[in-house]
Amino acid sequence: MSLFAIGDLHLSLGTDKPMDVFGPRWKDHTAKLRAGFGALTDRDVCVLCGDISWAADLEGALEDFRFIEALPGRKIILKGNHDYWWSSAAKMNAFFEKHGLETISILHNNAYPYGERAAICGTKGWFYEESRGTEHDKKLIDREILRLEASLKAAGERDKYVFLHYPPKYGGYTCPEILALFRQYEVKVCCSGHLHADSLRLAFNGFYENTRHICVSGDGIDFRPCKIL
Repeated sequence: MSLFAIGDLHLSLGTDKPMDVFGPRWKDHTAKLRAGFGALTDRDVCVLCGDISWAADLEGALEDFRFIEALPGRKIILKGNHDYWWSSAAKMNAFFEKHGLETISILHNNAYPYGERAAICGTKGWFYEESRGTEHDKKLIDREILRLEASLKAAGERDKYVFLHYPPKYGGYTCPEILALFRQYEVKVCCSGHLHADSLRLAFNGFYENTRHICVSGDGIDFRPCKIL
């Protein structure tokens, strides 16, 4: 059993949102995803780090979830800034059960054990720069900090592997509140997405303090899930 991560699938099988307008890397990207997941087995786990579907609601996202369901392995999903279909955990779990989507689980205010010692934790995260430090922006980051800490606490004494949509460090930017939680809970690895095209040059890959940071944006890893453990 191995642990993988990939972000920003940006699927649009039930909507008209072709991604190849965002650059040549996105041409036939669903075929690339299918091929990339070919390295996984049904025993493996892959965390999808947000921006999963362009659909506006769950019903509109059904074909995208069926695509994900058909991929090998267990998939754990978290919310990205474009996941407008995201609803309450109860509604999403009921939707998955109704449509026989058995390999998809939600990461939201919770954690999942992995192997004997590790735990999968995470939340969406946020950029202060998204709204230039407004009061609304402060409320959003405070909410995400609470969600991340709830996830980290749910992991108990296990080694903590965090998955976010927004990177807490890129270019000259850092999110001190999230990085403080990484120190407090001794987070081993942080995987994040969100960055695309020219922004990928700002991605931080490497160790910051004692946490290894990995950018797993789909177009940055050629739509092949990145092996974490």
